[in-house]
Amino acid sequence: MRFPVAATLVVALAPALVGQEPTDTVMLTPVVVTATRLPTPADAVPAAVTVLTGEALRSQGIRTVAEALRTVPAAHVVVTDAYGSQTSLFLRGGNSDYVKVLIDGVPQNAPGGAYDFANLTTDNVERIEVVRGPVSVLYGSDAVAGVVQIFTRDGRGSTRGDVTVSGGTYGSGSVTANIAGGDERAGYAVGISRFSSDGVYPINNQYRNDVLSGRVRLRPDRRTDGTLAFRYDDALYHFPTDGAGDTVSNNQRQLDRGPSLGLDLGRRFSSRLEGRLNAAWHRENYQYAIGPNGPADTTTFPFSSSDWTTRTGLDARINATLPRSDVVTLGVALEREAMAGTTLDTARTRNDGAVSLQLQTGPERPVTLILGARLEDNERFGTYATYRTGLSARVREGVRAIASLGTGFKEPSFYQTFATGFVHGNPDLMPEHSLSWEAGLEYTSLSRSVTARATYFDQRFRDLIQYTAAPLGPDSTNYVNLSNAAARGVELAVQAALGGGLSVDATYTYLDSRDGTTNRRLQRRPTHAGGLRLGQAIAARGTAMLSAEFTGDRGDYDYRTYPATPVTLPPHTRVDLAGTYDVVRGHGAAPGLAFDARIENLLDARYEDVKNFPARRRTVLAGGRLQFGR
Repeated sequence: MRFPVAATLVVALAPALVGQEPTDTVMLTPVVVTATRLPTPADAVPAAVTVLTGEALRSQGIRTVAEALRTVPAAHVVVTDAYGSQTSLFLRGGNSDYVKVLIDGVPQNAPGGAYDFANLTTDNVERIEVVRGPVSVLYGSDAVAGVVQIFTRDGRGSTRGDVTVSGGTYGSGSVTANIAGGDERAGYAVGISRFSSDGVYPINNQYRNDVLSGRVRLRPDRRTDGTLAFRYDDALYHFPTDGAGDTVSNNQRQLDRGPSLGLDLGRRFSSRLEGRLNAAWHRENYQYAIGPNGPADTTTFPFSSSDWTTRTGLDARINATLPRSDVVTLGVALEREAMAGTTLDTARTRNDGAVSLQLQTGPERPVTLILGARLEDNERFGTYATYRTGLSARVREGVRAIASLGTGFKEPSFYQTFATGFVHGNPDLMPEHSLSWEAGLEYTSLSRSVTARATYFDQRFRDLIQYTAAPLGPDSTNYVNLSNAAARGVELAVQAALGGGLSVDATYTYLDSRDGTTNRRLQRRPTHAGGLRLGQAIAARGTAMLSAEFTGDRGDYDYRTYPATPVTLPPHTRVDLAGTYDVVRGHGAAPGLAFDARIENLLDARYEDVKNFPARRRTVLAGGRLQFGR
C-alpha cells in the first residue's frame, strides 16, 4: 500500500510538534454553535468539529467555501473543471447530497439534499463550522454525513470597511466591498461582490457570480436579541461540454439565482429559561440549457429546464438550564418545501413537522454527555425517528477521549419522486438513512500551542435511491430504494504554533468506502488524502501560506462509452502559495492599503477530479485592498 507524502509528513511531524515548549503564540479554543445549537467550547463537544475563520481564509486568498473545505479532514471536494462548474463535497465518504449547508441558520440545499458549492464565496464570512457525522437530530433531512454552517459578519465597534479589486489567469477578475459597525445594542454588516472568468475552454466557458449579503442585529434590552440575515446570489455559467467531457456546444449555459432570509429571535425569561425562534426562507431558480437570448440549446441533450424550489421553515426551542449547567432543549420544527417548473408535471409541495429533545451536560464537567432524539412527520413518507448520543471524557490534563453514535436520514428529491417524461419518478420512495459511530483521542499542550487529534469513524448507509435506466413498463419507475454502502476510516490532524509567527497544520484521512452490491469503491472518493500547510507572519504586517494537498487514486467512470467504463484516476498533489501584506497601515480617517496574491496549483500539476474534465492549471490571482476604520 502506497502511503502519500502528506500523510508521511503528518506522522513525522506529530511527535516533534507535541513535544514543543510553550511559544509566543496561543491558539484560543473556539466556541461552536452548530454541533449542539448551544454555544459550547469546541474541546467539550463529543463530535469532530472544525472551525475556519473568515479572516484567516481571506488572508490566504481563499475565495470560495469549497476551497476552504479542502483543509478539513475527511472532506473531499470535487470540481468539474472551470470556475462555476459543478462542485461537490463528499464528507467521510458519504454521498454529495449527505451534507446540510446552512447560512446563518437558513438551509441552502434543494429539497432532497443536493447542493452545488460552485457559487458559495467567503465574502462577508465571519466563520465556517463543519460538523462531521450525522446531525439529523438537530437539522432533520440531509444532515447524514455532517453539516456545514456559514456565519456572516456581525458588526461591532466603529464603522469599518474594505474594497478589494483583483485579477489574474483565465481572464479572472473580482471586486468586493464590505462595511460593518455597531455596538452592544445594534450592529450591521453588508457585503457585495462580483467574480468573473473566461474559463478554461476556448469557447463558451465564461462565468460570473454576483452576491449581496448582510446581517442586522438588535438588542433592545439585556434579555432580548434579534438578528436578520439576508443573501442574494446570481450566477451564470457557460459550458461547452456534454456529460462525457466532449466539446459540443457554443452557447449552452446554466443560471442559478435566488434570495435567502433568516430571522433569529431570542428571549431569556429567567436565569434558567431561554426561548429561541428561527424563521428561514430560501428560494432558488435553476435554469439549464438556455441560449443567449432565452431559447433552449439542446445540442448536447434534448432537454432544457427552469425550476423554482422554495424552503420555508420555523424552528422554536426552549432551553432549560438545570443545576451544574446541564441544559435540556425541547424543539419544534415546521417546514414547507415546494418545487415548480418544467421537470415536473405539476407544482409539488410537502410539509414536514418534527419534535426533538436534547440533554447536554455542563462543559466544565470532566465527563460531558449529549443525548438527543427527533421524530419527523412527513406527509410523503410518514414518520421517521433519529437519535444521537455522544461522550467526551478528560482522561488527563490536556487529553480527552470522545465517542458518539447516531443516525441520519435524507428525504428523496422532488425529481426522484415526481419526474415525468424521459425519467419517471417514484412517489413510493422512502428516505435514505444511516447508522454511524466514531471514537477518538485529542491532545492539547499545556501552552495550548499544539493540538493533535485522531478519530476512527464507521458509517453504514441503507435504502440508497438508485437510478435504473430502462423502466419495464408504462407504470414502472426509474428510481428505487435498492442500494446500500459503507464508509469507514481514520482522520488525523495536527495544528501547532511554533513561535516566531510560524504555524503548521497537517491532516491525513484514510477512507474505505464500498458499494454494498458491487464492493467497488464509491465513485470519486480517494482512499488516501492529506494536506500540509505552513503559515508565516511577516513583520506584523502580513502573512504567507504554503500548502500542499495530496489526493490518492480514486475510482470513476468514463461516460464516453455505453455502458460507462470503470476507470481509476491517478493520485496528484496540488501546491498553493498565498500571501497578504499591509503596504500602508490605516490610521484614524486615513485608509490603509494591502496587497494580496494567491497562486493555485503552483507546480502546474495535471490532474482530473472528474474523468475527461481537466482541472485548472497554474492560476495566479493578485490585487489590492483598501481598508478604512481599522
